[in-house]
Amino acid sequence: MNAMIEADSLNKTFRIAKRRVGMLGGLRSVVNPEIRTVEAVNDLSLHVGQGEMIGLVGPNGAGKSTTIKMLTGILVPTSGTIRVAGLVPTLQRRQLAAHIGAVFGQRTQLWWDLPLIDSLHLLRHLYRVSQERYRHNLQRLSKLLDLDEFLDTPVRQLSLGQRMRGDLAAALLHDPELLYLDEPTIGLDVVAKARIREFLLAMNAEQGTTVLLTTHDMDDIETLCPRMIIIDHGRKLYDGTVSSIRERFGGERTLMVVLNDAEHAEPTYDAKGLPRLQDLPNGVHVVKAEGPRLWLSFKDSKLPSYELVAWLGARYRLRDVAFQEPEIEDTIRRIYEEGLLLSDRINK
Repeated sequence: MNAMIEADSLNKTFRIAKRRVGMLGGLRSVVNPEIRTVEAVNDLSLHVGQGEMIGLVGPNGAGKSTTIKMLTGILVPTSGTIRVAGLVPTLQRRQLAAHIGAVFGQRTQLWWDLPLIDSLHLLRHLYRVSQERYRHNLQRLSKLLDLDEFLDTPVRQLSLGQRMRGDLAAALLHDPELLYLDEPTIGLDVVAKARIREFLLAMNAEQGTTVLLTTHDMDDIETLCPRMIIIDHGRKLYDGTVSSIRERFGGERTLMVVLNDAEHAEPTYDAKGLPRLQDLPNGVHVVKAEGPRLWLSFKDSKLPSYELVAWLGARYRLRDVAFQEPEIEDTIRRIYEEGLLLSDRINK
């Protein structure tokens, strides 16, 4: 797989002046500012292949925005090396602009008082897109994003979901190889979020566009990104699949089973209404029951899921089984609150 982003040992520090207020001749005066150094990014390495969709996750102040700004050439790294689409962002920023697109959920690159179609036409000239290519891309994006109904509407009159679709069209008008998305579904309702996610999946599958997504919406990550990178205080804590981190740090899983209604297949129940299952394996607990439907909590690391299903199948007639995975948002919260990812466990 060809590399789209190659960043090695990135560091970015900021010098912040904290001014001291003193008295000079009876007047308030600012004197002798105290210089404080802040490490926004610390020894961060990222390697993203062409066509990948990756979620960049971290709390506020983790270094996500600083990292994106270095990858786009807006900020110069204090140390380390970066190549994006084979270019050095800070030295070849103009050339890089033709290869990347960006959508920021709380900002827009559209002209507020102009109809959407006029903004797209202006962007066509900024990116020097030929008339033929512009027509083709506009037609394709209008179909995928359902833009026709509001192309002639001023941007200030668009709903948030419509504006976001317009921003996606603007970012992709020049066929970028790499798309940066910063909170692309923030503030959107369920229907608008689903439409944006479906579009991004289709774009990635059909165009092979690489996507680097930063978001606090874990549903975005689970739906769009097979791979996730977690950073905190500028350091990379985890780089791997969403399923792997759930297995390692997701806590207990839940197995929902529906028992056959045959009398001899039903368990007996205690005073709380929970069934008594004899010889239940260690670490497995019945947490809920509704008639023949049972919910069992267990740790997959101690008892593989297939062994639990086999154990139940050998003792009861099963009509249905289904696994409920722990919410990825809860998993990420546990990682930060409990410090589960220590320095000696970082995946690089």
